[in-house]
Amino acid sequence: MINRWLFVQIDNSALIIFRVFFGFLIAAESFGAILTGWVKRTLVEPKFTFNFIGFDFLQPLPGPGMYFYFALMGIFGVLVMIGYKYRWSMIGYTILWAGVYYMQKSSYNNHYYLLLLLCIMMSVLPAGNYFSIDVKQNPMVKKIAMPRWCILVIIAQLWIVYTYASIAKIYPDWLDFTVAKNLMMSRANYPIIGTTLQQHWVHVCITYFGILFDLLIIPLLLWRKTRVAAFCISIFFHLFNSIIFQIGIFPYLSLAFSVFFFSKERIHHIFMQKKEFYTANEIIVPDYKKVLLSAFVIWFVIQLTLPIRHWCIPGDVLWTEEGHKLSWRMMLRGKSGHTNFYIVDTDDTSRKRQLVNKNEYLSKKQIRMVSAKPDGMWQFAQYLKAEYAAQGKNIAVFVDSKVSVNGKKYKKLIDSEVDLASVTWNYFTTNPWVIKYSND
Repeated sequence: MINRWLFVQIDNSALIIFRVFFGFLIAAESFGAILTGWVKRTLVEPKFTFNFIGFDFLQPLPGPGMYFYFALMGIFGVLVMIGYKYRWSMIGYTILWAGVYYMQKSSYNNHYYLLLLLCIMMSVLPAGNYFSIDVKQNPMVKKIAMPRWCILVIIAQLWIVYTYASIAKIYPDWLDFTVAKNLMMSRANYPIIGTTLQQHWVHVCITYFGILFDLLIIPLLLWRKTRVAAFCISIFFHLFNSIIFQIGIFPYLSLAFSVFFFSKERIHHIFMQKKEFYTANEIIVPDYKKVLLSAFVIWFVIQLTLPIRHWCIPGDVLWTEEGHKLSWRMMLRGKSGHTNFYIVDTDDTSRKRQLVNKNEYLSKKQIRMVSAKPDGMWQFAQYLKAEYAAQGKNIAVFVDSKVSVNGKKYKKLIDSEVDLASVTWNYFTTNPWVIKYSND
């Protein structure tokens, strides 16, 4: 049964055309990051970046290095699109994108994480076996079929993403329209549509449409009778997100996934009529079947458990952020904070606290991060400790932080008597100096 389900050969037109779309989009993401100033604002101008904790060795290249870094990523994207040295080009982009992803988190985005997962998948999938320069140079690698698992793993991954995104929205601040109202309030100055976005009925639509779309879109695309309607709804949904939230390539990447849901015959007819259509339905079980199945189990166990780990950590994840990342908790809350950092010279018996001027060290976006997120506060404390240690001084760092979630009253988030420069970061459980609240 498993062999018939996973290893039956099917026409590979969907994967080939997705490779073209994917290569174009990741190239656009890379070159666009340079042209829009994202690289400059995020990686060049800041004195230091907030890398993922434990990845301190990943630091931006000096001078114009990050511009060349992203340009190389863009070139890899183009090579993926045209299918030149496909496997190596895809692996090259994956490594560079992973470097960017773990190098900074002041611009953290769930879509960046999804792109990393897709890059890993595409590095393994046989997407360069047709309509590629590799095939022109070596016709022996040409194939018109692929095993069915190549499509199933992508659909399963998308199902996990959308389902968890829907479930995460089922909480009071989303259901009472607070989140939608706050999101649209910041877009009141949009031309033409800004005023309409402030209407209550719009907030109601965004709230319930967001839950239902994420929960149902994959099943509706899988069912032949609802597929076309679901695709039309997807076009509206993703274009709305692109215009309103300006989230880069993700809406268009989401639309590109549609090629995996329509029938093989239709995709072949629309995009690759000159290609021979595969109909043999052979079952070819590879020698590496056990390794492949083991990899599937490990991958999807991780994907299913990571998004629910916050249930094993004390406190509300909306406040503590512990278990928030890698969990498909998208656009669920807005956080703001009033946070002051104080340093104390440990060799000074007076223990006088000196206020830190955050503007001397951080960009505006970084200041917003260290004002609301405990991991950013801890990392900034470690940075200050290292800076003063280089001057031969030993310091303690104390934080006075009050944070608001979704416009609610400000509450103290960090134990202000704890020296954040001296405590270690707990990776897999809670950090006791983060004060736990429920979301009220």
